[in-house]
Amino acid sequence: MTDHLGAYTPAQASALATLLAATAVCEKENSALEAELHAIIELTSTGHVGLEHIAPLEEIVLADLPPQLRDYVSDLLEG
Repeated sequence: MTDHLGAYTPAQASALATLLAATAVCEKENSALEAELHAIIELTSTGHVGLEHIAPLEEIVLADLPPQLRDYVSDLLEG
């Protein structure tokens, strides 16, 4: 997905980020969560993804995550 960032319209980029954020909240596997968060970070680099699109990430309990994933989530939510 991130190989085609330039091909997405603003609506597609924001929709993908919203879907990934909602999926990340329910993710049980750390490796999959890391991939989802990385994709969200890449999508935010397009300038078409705002905090309102990734708001579901606020539901993630940071204390339950390994430090690296905690940093990903924190960085995303801090904008």
